[in-house]
Amino acid sequence: MRTEPKLTRLDRVFARLDREPERPAHIDVPKMSRHRIVLLAATLAFYGAIVWAVVITSWLVRLDWQVMFFRPYQQWSEIHWFVDYYVVLGQRGPTAVMVAAWLGWRSWRQHTLRPLLALGVSLLLLNVTVGAAKYGMGRLGPHYATVIGSNEMWRGGDIFPSGHTANAVVTWGILAYMASTPRARRWLSAVSAVTSLGVGMATVYLGTHWLSDVLLGWAAGLLILLALPWFEPLIARAEARILDLRHRLQDRRRTVAAPAGVPPVVLTPLPVDRDDVPARSSRTPVYLAPGPHTARSERTPTTPVGSRRPPHPERHPRGSASSARPLTGG
Repeated sequence: MRTEPKLTRLDRVFARLDREPERPAHIDVPKMSRHRIVLLAATLAFYGAIVWAVVITSWLVRLDWQVMFFRPYQQWSEIHWFVDYYVVLGQRGPTAVMVAAWLGWRSWRQHTLRPLLALGVSLLLLNVTVGAAKYGMGRLGPHYATVIGSNEMWRGGDIFPSGHTANAVVTWGILAYMASTPRARRWLSAVSAVTSLGVGMATVYLGTHWLSDVLLGWAAGLLILLALPWFEPLIARAEARILDLRHRLQDRRRTVAAPAGVPPVVLTPLPVDRDDVPARSSRTPVYLAPGPHTARSERTPTTPVGSRRPPHPERHPRGSASSARPLTGG
């Protein structure tokens, strides 16, 4: 009797990934087109211009100070509660969980790990590039500024570029990057742009970032999304290696269940020597009626031998001549 191995939840997920994809044929992997390369170069130039404008303490730094002294959180205090909640859309933890849940469902439907791997690669690039820029330039935020009018660079801060803004661009923009149709890609691009724009303005309103921090955060997040097609071969290789590792673990599990070097036990029937088998008795058992089986209505009734009544001195057997009783007259 063969029994199928009990599959765990992870095994069922990978078993679904082994099937053919259900996504339509028109869905393709974005490529590094000439238009994308031009947009990437323009965004990179904008990134460098923002950094240079802050380093030389240009008009952009003066604008930063003017916005800070304006104190938007005091001018429009009635929306403070809403901005406190809205800025969560740029925090790494909540946004990554929400987007990962959606892309996980897409991975399940399309039978591929590419959506989740693309999200992981984009977040890794975000941590490396934005984190290196933050600690490399070390700019202090508005609440910790020391000299009025200065750019507050290289003073141990971690505010430039804005991590909230860059994270909003990447996490919500990856939904547009993984869209199934051009129309969905356009709509999701617009939604992610508005969301990241609102998150950047929310940080300026709360006074946690300079305006130039937000501008550089938008550029940093957009650079990651534009450069993501260059990492598609890496994503494909990572998916293939994960599935291959899963197959090897399955083979190793089967090998542990059946140790190598131990031959399988084959059960064969023992030879039967007919001389040692006693012959069956031809005597019919006493509890079986001889002959073929007949219905109860066809059987011949048998009369028991002897009477079951106790003997009586004045009782005579049936059918025998009874002695004449003496007549008594009165």
